[in-house]
Formats: sequence, C-alpha cells, structure tokens
Amino acid sequence: MRELRIAAVGDVHLDESLRGRYRVHLRDIGEHADVLLLAGDLTRHGTLEEARVVADEFRDLPVPVVAVLGNHDHHSNHPAEIAAMLSEVGIKVLHDEAVVLDVDGARLGVVGGKGFGGGYAGKCASDFGEPEIKAFVGHTKRIADRWRVALKELDADRRIVLSHYSPVKDTLIGEPLEIYPFLGSYLLAEAVDAEGADLIVHGHAHAGTERGVTPGGIRVRNVALPVLGRAYGLYRL
Repeated sequence: MRELRIAAVGDVHLDESLRGRYRVHLRDIGEHADVLLLAGDLTRHGTLEEARVVADEFRDLPVPVVAVLGNHDHHSNHPAEIAAMLSEVGIKVLHDEAVVLDVDGARLGVVGGKGFGGGYAGKCASDFGEPEIKAFVGHTKRIADRWRVALKELDADRRIVLSHYSPVKDTLIGEPLEIYPFLGSYLLAEAVDAEGADLIVHGHAHAGTERGVTPGGIRVRNVALPVLGRAYGLYRL
C-alpha cells in the first residue's frame, strides 16, 4: 500500500469578511494530499451565514473533505444546521462516528467528533459533587466511549482520529496552565490508545504546539491555524 498524504487544519474561523481568501490556498491541494481533515472551529460564532462561507471555501475540492465541529460552531446553537449545510456540498461531518474513504484502493478510516474538556491525568475534573461537574465530566466520558466503539468496529488499512479538543497536554504547551481543563481531556487519549490509531489531529489550542504523542505512542498533531501558520499541515501515513 502506498503512502497516504493527510492534509489537516482547524480553527479557520471563517466569516463573510474572509470569503474567497482561504480558497485560494487550496488550488493545488490535489497535488499534495489525498484527503483534507477540518478539525473544528470552522466559523467565528456558529452562525448559518458563516457556515455558508465555510461550505463555499471547501466545496468541490479534488480530495475528500472530512470535518468535525468545534465550540465556536456550537455557539449560536445551530450545529445540526451547520453540519447539514456542509454535507450538502459533499463535506462529511462526523459526530463521534467513523467514515471509511477509498484512497487509490487503500481503506482510510477516520473516527471523528468534537471531543471535550476535563483536564489530564493527575490534574483533572472528576464526576463527583455537584450535578454541573458530573455533567461536564460525563459528557467527555460518553464521547470517549463512543470513540472507543467506533474504533473497535472500524475496518480500515489506516486509522485517524479527528477531534477539536486535545487528547494530550503535549500539544497545549504555550497555553496558560489554568485553561488546560478547557482544552481537552486524557480520557480521549485513553479511548484511542485502547483500540489503536495511526494519527490523531485536533485544533482548539491556538497558542499550543504542533507535535505530541499519547501515552500509548500514537502521534498527535495540533493543526489549529494559528499554530501551523500555513493553510494546512501535511502528514504521511
């Protein structure tokens, strides 16, 4: 099986003022990548007007496009409508589920979802005490469980996990320590390590670091646009 080329970016935060300005950087993407992954925060405020810009910027590309939504995309309470709008132009939006892409005969499996927070081993929230804290941690636990099931059931030659929130703190270095619990959770890494993957990509941490690794040795890449400083990162499997 030949090498697979994975383009990925998150936190593009598009709105009408940026219409056409991202698309220009994707003109030659088919020459460099086999798939494009969008790691959430595609809009600024999660409005349908902003989502139309996202749809127009990423539609009809020569490679498959797979996306997850981020916290900004939920802000105006239209995540289902945003996902539907992107789906209408051929962008696959994942909600804690998997898709398998045929890339020149190779089966590339992508498990994706927003992820959520809670912090990292030894310095994390626990589902104890007030209902609000239990709900916060419980949300992440349910997401991690769904990822674990999706990975277990995934039949593919190569496996990628696409998230908005980070599964490890390696890629948060540069962010204030005080906000780590709101940037991701170790529970996400535990789920992926349990079932295995070749790569995890995420966004969300604008001041973080590009490269990290899970406790189980899986590569993690923070593809937030402010971290990358380029239209997309390119990773090889």
